[in-house]
Amino acid sequence: MPVQTGLIATVTLALGVAFVAGFIARKLQLPPLVGYLAAGIVLGPFTPGLVADRQLASELAEIGVVLLMFGVGVQFSFRDLARVRHVAVPGALGQIAVTVIATVLVTRLWGWSLASGIVFGFSLSVASTVALLRGLTDRNALDTTHGHIALGWSVVQDIVTVVVLILLPAVAVLTNPGGGQTVDAGEIGLALALTLARVAALALLMLYVGTRVVPWILVEVAKTGSRELFTLGVLAVALGIAFGSATVFGVSLALGAFLAGATVAESDISHHAAAEALPLRDAFAVLFFVSVGMLFDPSFVVAAPLAVVATIAVIVIVNAVVATALVLSFGYPLRSALNVGVGIAQIAEFAFVLSSLAGDLHLVPPEAGDLVIAGALGSIAVNPLLFRASELLEPWLGRRGIVRAVQRRRASVAEIAPTMRQAGPRRHVVVCGYGRVGSVVAETLQRRNLAYLVIEHDRRIVESLRARDVPVLYGDAGEPLTLERAGVKDAVVLVAAIADPIAARRIVEHGKRLNPELYVVARTHAEQEWRTLRGAGADVAIWGERELAIDIVAETLRRYGVSPQEIAAITRGLRRL
Repeated sequence: MPVQTGLIATVTLALGVAFVAGFIARKLQLPPLVGYLAAGIVLGPFTPGLVADRQLASELAEIGVVLLMFGVGVQFSFRDLARVRHVAVPGALGQIAVTVIATVLVTRLWGWSLASGIVFGFSLSVASTVALLRGLTDRNALDTTHGHIALGWSVVQDIVTVVVLILLPAVAVLTNPGGGQTVDAGEIGLALALTLARVAALALLMLYVGTRVVPWILVEVAKTGSRELFTLGVLAVALGIAFGSATVFGVSLALGAFLAGATVAESDISHHAAAEALPLRDAFAVLFFVSVGMLFDPSFVVAAPLAVVATIAVIVIVNAVVATALVLSFGYPLRSALNVGVGIAQIAEFAFVLSSLAGDLHLVPPEAGDLVIAGALGSIAVNPLLFRASELLEPWLGRRGIVRAVQRRRASVAEIAPTMRQAGPRRHVVVCGYGRVGSVVAETLQRRNLAYLVIEHDRRIVESLRARDVPVLYGDAGEPLTLERAGVKDAVVLVAAIADPIAARRIVEHGKRLNPELYVVARTHAEQEWRTLRGAGADVAIWGERELAIDIVAETLRRYGVSPQEIAAITRGLRRL
């Protein structure tokens, strides 16, 4: 069938085939993401049948990346980024270094040069932000500690990649001295300094100017009362700052969009802005995965199966193991470490840019581009399955001696604050998590002079609470040993105030097992999670949107003059549903 080159034809084919393939994947109990990638293969030039415009699909996919990163920035402010810098910066740099070394060792077996192995290694070390966000979103983990770490990690990777992209031409001249050009170490150092200066200038501009100007503009637009004008303003800000950042400062569109969202996050209209960009964001994000699939030539797997397997192994195994070990070494629980490791165990957009430029500069062999595409497709497809596997792997790893030794070594703050220890065992409340919800619960208990203990796995929060003499225990609240040390057997109430649904379920299950008489209250974000927590033994599972709906019903009935007694009966009935 002839190539479909028009905009409407490309969008129609991409979304239509992706819808069918995603639906089939879902019916087969596979992530829809696998279907989207398969749709790209079907529409690509390497398979018979329909063929869409690959270049046009890639450009449309960039819009999805921009909107996706803008939405993340809205939820992940500068304060959140600064909070995880102590693990995201050294962790990402260490993970990239180890992955590059592992890739060099593998490519030397293929006869590649040292420079080729290093450049190829950088391509395999940078995770796809889009795939990472999809994995975190599907698990409702975007607002968790490991979600913040993973996103901060991805931002650092993006910055490193920008530096590498700018230095590649100089490296190409150094590795090809006969090309007629000369370059010295001073020129390389100058290029590196200029790159870092541009990134720093952009960050400072967004921090000190953008956080004041952008929210002010959107607030003024919101005052007009025009929803379509506000939506247009959000899109203009997201795309405009992303494009301007890429053009003026030489950073990626994704990084520019992330910083744009972070500036909006400093205002009280951040959630409204994110909601307005949501519909377009999801549609264009699908186009991204379709465009990835269109790049893949299935015949290459048959021609070089061992090289493809080795590439996927480096991406999935090396990245995951190294990142997990590094996060664990910083004192975070095994569950958080596994989630970060699995989250970055894939590659895509930046890997394509790196391998393409390196190929044009003759820094890597021609097959490097095909290996990157095959590695991206394979790692993205298995990534959702790795998230599921990590849940099964965590208990087994937790019993290994080396993991327990690392956790013990980093447990210097894993002690109850002196005020709690001196008081001895007493009837108290155990609050798991000191985020937006847990902090309100703990502070209310403090004002009422009620005994309580916080369990928190963010070391910085723990140290801050200990400085204020707040009773706190460092550790993973989903582990029975942590709950035992928190005195759950003597507690009156256990509050699971964390956003991670898997951890919340474990807290409920282990808490009830340790103390069947314990009254357990848990927060949740979705109906399935609510049912799971209720089934696990939670006495009260508070589903935020459901409680909001019940409150709206009550206020509506009150406006119509319904008696308070009848309203109370109706709301009780709704809560029993």
